[in-house]
Amino acid sequence: MYRKFLNARSPLRLLEKGLHGGLGPGNIGIFLSGHGVGKGSVLVGVALDELLRSGNVLHVSLTHNVAHVRAHYDTVFDDLAATTHLKDGGNIRAEIDRRRSIRVYPAPSFSPEKLREAVKLEIEAGQKPSLVIIEGEDFDSAQREDFEDFKALAEELAAEIWLSAQCKDEQTVVIPESIARLEDLVSVIVALEPGDDAVALRALKDHDNPDVADLHVALDPRTLLLKRY
Repeated sequence: MYRKFLNARSPLRLLEKGLHGGLGPGNIGIFLSGHGVGKGSVLVGVALDELLRSGNVLHVSLTHNVAHVRAHYDTVFDDLAATTHLKDGGNIRAEIDRRRSIRVYPAPSFSPEKLREAVKLEIEAGQKPSLVIIEGEDFDSAQREDFEDFKALAEELAAEIWLSAQCKDEQTVVIPESIARLEDLVSVIVALEPGDDAVALRALKDHDNPDVADLHVALDPRTLLLKRY
């Protein structure tokens, strides 16, 4: 499969449709689930989709080292290339590596100032991020002013910022209080719900739309790829 067809047929297009156009530049989104359900793989899937569309990605991890994050990308990309019979996979992987930057911080020391410093370096290198991933944010201790700064940065960059959040329950019916107190700063919240053969994605918040649609997207736990559901 050629790259342009892969982009057009990606399950992320269904996610965007279900979310009335997707997250969108200047907005913050959250993937929410219990421990070990697959938030990291979904974030990598979103990042790879952006990279395959020639965007630039800054991936910030507060939980893993650079080698671990890079290996996660390699695993998901290899599965994607194999299952879609992607043409010219070697050159595409090299381009993805050039367009993706990985930065790791100890969670207690991470701040909007650190993120802004990282973004400044990316811009100086000629790779202004169109997508920022923040993996491992502790929402229980998150400060409102930090998220106000994240939102301001997303708007300044005209970029999307996706974060992962861990909840206590396997099935999340309502938005946890740790996130609800920041809800006015967050445009999209998506819960991951484990099932028998896949992890379904369900919208808990979709911008200002009162009715959230079925997203028809799931994570395959065997391949770590997003799929139609």
